[in-house]
Amino acid sequence: MKAKLSRLWWSLIAMILVSPGFALAAGGGGAAPIVLVADTRKLTGVMAWWANLYNESHFQFMILTVVLIPVTGVVFGVLADIIMSHIGIDLKSKDLPGH
Repeated sequence: MKAKLSRLWWSLIAMILVSPGFALAAGGGGAAPIVLVADTRKLTGVMAWWANLYNESHFQFMILTVVLIPVTGVVFGVLADIIMSHIGIDLKSKDLPGH
């Protein structure tokens, strides 16, 4: 059983090491690079700024996106907590009704 598993692992490692060669042999090495840009012709305001930031620097776009997503989640969570407390839903108590 150990010999079969060992042979299986070595076969898997060999496939992983050899597979990039198959991709290059298929003609994938000489393709033109893909250019990723956002179409900003009909955008205005914040949307135009956001798209231009994407076009100019993918790194700055990534950093700003990674920062804004958690901040937006926290803001929406706090707003939802405030709204629910105003309509009578108490999320601070840990008592479960009916248990």
